[in-house]
This record gives sequence, C-alpha cells and structure tokens, in this order.
Amino acid sequence: MNISWIIERLLVKPTEGSYTDVVITADWRCNGSQDSYSGTAYGSCSFAPPSDSFTPYPDLTQDQVLGWCYANGVDKTAIEANVTAQIQNQINPPVIAPPLPWVPPAPVVVAEPEVVADAPAA
Repeated sequence: MNISWIIERLLVKPTEGSYTDVVITADWRCNGSQDSYSGTAYGSCSFAPPSDSFTPYPDLTQDQVLGWCYANGVDKTAIEANVTAQIQNQINPPVIAPPLPWVPPAPVVVAEPEVVADAPAA
C-alpha cells in the first residue's frame, strides 16, 4: 500500500503584523493506492498567526506545512486508516448486491461469428 500526502493550496494574508505572506490555511490531500485500487481524503487546516518563529513564504517546504497540519488537528493516523479502509473495502466489499434469488438468471447468448464467403474471382 502506498500512502502519500500533498499540500494542494495555501491561503495567505499579505500582511500580518510585521510579517508578509503569512499562511493562514493549507488545503491537504492524502492519497493511497494498492494495485488498481485507490482511496483519498482531503481537507483544510487553519493556523494561528505566527508568534515566536516565522518562515518566509518562499522558504516553506511541503513537509513543514504538513507538520503544521498534523500539529493543528489533522489526525494523520486516522486519515491514513480511513484511506486504507477505502482501498480494503474495494478489494473485499463489506456489502454486495447479489442477484435476487427468486429471479432466474438471464440466459447468456453467445453470437456465432459471421462467416463471409470469398467473392468469386473475376
């Protein structure tokens, strides 16, 4: 199973106190895949204005912003478990819809290939 996290968008305030381009919200996505199956979860996380340390916008990294998300209420473990469950439910569906037992199955009709005779030589 492959799980990956990405930041899709950052919302910034042009000025906040003496700082410029202050990130106030990050839109995140958690993607998972296994073979031909996939799952995803997404959301947003808001942040309080900086108080003690500040990283200028051009110096931010995706890992740093994801760390802020995890520190501000994004439950990484629970979200990854949700994405994993989505994939497992595709592999082994917990609910299925079999044919109704009182309705006879429709007969399968196999069409015979059409045989085309060669045209007579001229």
